[in-house]
Amino acid sequence: MIIEKYSTRRTVKQESLSADLAIVGGGLSGTCCAITAARAGLKVVLIQDRPVLGGNSSSEVRLWILGATSHMGNNNRWAREGGVIDEILVENTYRNPEGNTLILDTILLEKVVEEQNIILLLNTSMYEVDKKDDDSIKSVKAFCSQNSTEYQVSAPYFCDASGDGILAFQAGASFRMGAESKEEFDEPFAPDADYGHLLGHTIYFYSKDVGKPVKYVPPSFALTDIKEIPRYRNLDIKSQGCQLWWLEYGGRLDTIHQSEEIKWELWKVVYGIWHHIKNSGEFPDAKTKTLEWVGTIPGKRESRRFEGDYMTSQKDIVQQNTFEDAVAFGGWAIDLHPADGVYSDKPGCNQWHSKGVYQIPLRMLYSKDISNLFLAGRIVSATHVAFGSTRVMATCAHLGQAVGMAAVVAKEQGMKPAELVKDADVLKHLQQRLNETGQSIPHIPLSQEKNLANSAEIIASSTFELNELPANGNWLHLNQGAGQMIPITMGEKLQVELTVKATASTELTVELHRSAKHGNHTPDELILDKKIALVQGEQQVELDFGVPTDKSEYLFLIFRTNEAVYLQQSDLRLTGVLSVFNKANKAVSNSGRQDPPAHIGVDSFEFWTPERRPKGQNIAMKFIEPVKLYSTEQLTNGYVRPTTATNAWAASVEDEKPSLTFVWDSPQAISEIKLFFDTDYDHPMESSLMGHPEATMPFVVNHYQVFDDKDELVYEQKDNHQTINQIKWEEPVRSQSLKIVFDNTGREVPVSVFEVHIKGD
Repeated sequence: MIIEKYSTRRTVKQESLSADLAIVGGGLSGTCCAITAARAGLKVVLIQDRPVLGGNSSSEVRLWILGATSHMGNNNRWAREGGVIDEILVENTYRNPEGNTLILDTILLEKVVEEQNIILLLNTSMYEVDKKDDDSIKSVKAFCSQNSTEYQVSAPYFCDASGDGILAFQAGASFRMGAESKEEFDEPFAPDADYGHLLGHTIYFYSKDVGKPVKYVPPSFALTDIKEIPRYRNLDIKSQGCQLWWLEYGGRLDTIHQSEEIKWELWKVVYGIWHHIKNSGEFPDAKTKTLEWVGTIPGKRESRRFEGDYMTSQKDIVQQNTFEDAVAFGGWAIDLHPADGVYSDKPGCNQWHSKGVYQIPLRMLYSKDISNLFLAGRIVSATHVAFGSTRVMATCAHLGQAVGMAAVVAKEQGMKPAELVKDADVLKHLQQRLNETGQSIPHIPLSQEKNLANSAEIIASSTFELNELPANGNWLHLNQGAGQMIPITMGEKLQVELTVKATASTELTVELHRSAKHGNHTPDELILDKKIALVQGEQQVELDFGVPTDKSEYLFLIFRTNEAVYLQQSDLRLTGVLSVFNKANKAVSNSGRQDPPAHIGVDSFEFWTPERRPKGQNIAMKFIEPVKLYSTEQLTNGYVRPTTATNAWAASVEDEKPSLTFVWDSPQAISEIKLFFDTDYDHPMESSLMGHPEATMPFVVNHYQVFDDKDELVYEQKDNHQTINQIKWEEPVRSQSLKIVFDNTGREVPVSVFEVHIKGD
């Protein structure tokens, strides 16, 4: 029993914490930042003002996680963000293919609490900054309402991943809010005042069919005249949750200080829409539906953006500019929304895509004013136009990972964030540390300097050669353009034979394309085209494009739309080999072709995108000369996903126990192996609502064993579904060879591995 006498004043419980890195904000950027830093040895305090992690992806908001893959609706092939965010998305797809955000909550919490170097403070709001001097932060104060405790958190490095930038703002860092003029950064796409200078908030809702009539009585604050909302005409009662992202409001208000007003207006809209659906008589199918869930906090898109030593702008995205200090990549469209949101008569968004992914420099990810302050998430240093692309969650998570590792290297080197970019060796070291975790910074391969696999003779039990994509699949109707992406090595030429079926005599247009920018996957350069006369019925067609390619690259064999033609498909799935289609994807403003107004500074081009599995079989064809896609040399070329080549070794389909043996001239003391598998980087793995047909990707190796030179088993992995497998031995394995034996789990998908890194003691 506690009895305490009257006091004129009491204070709440106070606790002091110290760390190497203090992070404010537990959305995906802050979460991935914390995990990355903690795994590399930093002591981290993660301060999150909500009861769960994940921000807009959590069960409180329920927006799916997306980034450069853009619902598979752009030409960014194999572009899902790597590292920690990939690990999270793969794990969520494995445990939660249905897209239940409550399960995602548990995965995020599990990943954080499993890291002993992280102190997690949930329901804790940072409210005050104590500065060491004008340009550095000493500590922050935060209060947890659930345990009535005030925390003082001290650290040499801080990261603001809070969304609104509460830490950077109180520290006095330079920021912007709203849109720049077209002239300031030469951004023709910059919006005018009529369109508006801020993106608003959205509140999502779920409905449920309970199988019996359900009445609905709206709250008094619900909107009564649904015709006030110009977009209500597009309402589809089969849509729910994130699909109604366009229920947006607040871009004309202060999206920080008026967030509560915005929330109330959105509640008014949501409950008013549901009242209209249930009681207007226009939606008889809604008779048995109930309103299962409405968000209690809005998903916020935009507020402050803080200035770093570089501000990314429109041209960096469209032109795919490169940077010496690149640490991450983006690839979502430049995606702006009218400020009036749901009350606007304009389209809900205005998306324009780049022809490929773009690099993101470290100079965007720290404050130019506060010497020990990193920035992560949507508040990083970008113009309003560029922010339209960098703001999405998977990109923000990728930036958080970059910051986490930058903080590690800064501490190790005794440097401030801005000093990292001034030392070329330190910067290169940071990039390599990131790539070791799967960051896949474009055009920066993983170093082989310390990779023992690079000095070994690599013996494969078999190596797949592409002689044919066997004609064992369905017939594909050419009611839309179809293409086959084929990686060709420099000096090779494309000669194929395929089976075609025509319902009448006709002429088929076949084209060979490449990407004008090496490394992109937009087929915007025509090499050759052919007109093939077809007669009614099945027939063989030979295509000899004759000219050897002058570089290793992906070629696109494109078949233009012809309603009278069918192509045979193949059930054989291969790492880095894809069929693509000239089809629309309205979710990302893709109508098959992008033709922007000439004055906005964006390219015109066609979209050629894959189908989601179980669709998307390759186009069956025989190759006159085998295509060599999967040599063992690619296991140590530094790339862990397809780029201009498959960048993988793959075994023969018939090889039931494929193996790789690494042999050295003398015995080695081996402390670690890192294997990079194929979890299909083209799959967006949207975290909620959509659902996915598979829990484990068909290309990933599920089971393998490692043997030493005495043929003794030194490691076994069962039930793998993850991209990166890291094997560490407390006592080094001393051996002159290592043999990795893989299980071949399916005859339609050969075993493949992108990269093998072996470290010595």
